[in-house]
Amino acid sequence: MKEKEKKSEIAMVTQQLAALREQIDNANTETRIQIEKRDKLNEQFKKILIEIQELKNERDNLNEKVKTLKQQRDEARAKIKAIIEEVKTHSHRVKELKKKTPRMTHRELQKQFENLEWKIQTTPLDTQEEKRLVENVKQLEAQLRIYKKIDQNIKKLSELRKELEPLEATADKAHLELTEIAERSQEIHAKMMTKINESKSIKAKADGLHCGYVQAKENSKPLFEEFKRLTKQRQKLQDAVREEDKKRKKNAEEALKERLGSQARDKLQRGEKLSWEEFKLLAENEAGDT
Repeated sequence: MKEKEKKSEIAMVTQQLAALREQIDNANTETRIQIEKRDKLNEQFKKILIEIQELKNERDNLNEKVKTLKQQRDEARAKIKAIIEEVKTHSHRVKELKKKTPRMTHRELQKQFENLEWKIQTTPLDTQEEKRLVENVKQLEAQLRIYKKIDQNIKKLSELRKELEPLEATADKAHLELTEIAERSQEIHAKMMTKINESKSIKAKADGLHCGYVQAKENSKPLFEEFKRLTKQRQKLQDAVREEDKKRKKNAEEALKERLGSQARDKLQRGEKLSWEEFKLLAENEAGDT
């Protein structure tokens, strides 16, 4: 290939390299944009993960409070239930005992009982009369015991109802608190789920950008390979041109030296005086010929 053709090919390859360089630069710019977007999304993803964890911790803490309050409420309700069963038992007893109450009131029976006792203790009685009065006293005692049992059950009912009040207040308070906290927990859970969905969307976009970056990098490989190939081709052509230039210059120098040497020999044969440069050139030519 002639030098002119080589230089023409070098110019053509240089244009191709410039076009490839522009494509590579554009691809690198687009890749950097993709990476920046991906990294920004990944940072957002990390921040949202922290927010999700904070929401989860808050929700879990609230759920633990709900669990504790439920236990308090259920324990109070269990005691209430047991007391109510006891109340029912004592109320039933009172109801049954009232069916057996005598016609006289408790006060009337008590007064009659005291009068009989007093009479027995203070009045001289024959055996038959004393026996009759003692029997009456026993009957009165039996009737009074019914009233006493009624009073005992009513007293127990009053005590049980007093026990119910704080328990019911505790159960109601615990239920109210746990309802409010459970609602707050549900709100936080819903917010957390929204954040989770948001994080999934951001992660999908970041992964898509990363895949795009990987694909773009893969697509750029042929451009780099072609750039390397053309660079080597141009370098080879440039080396060949330089080598030819070097050879041409050397041939020109040798031709010049030969011409000047021939002129010097002609002057010497004619007996003309040689310059120092001509003498030195003639000596070099003769040394080269030996």
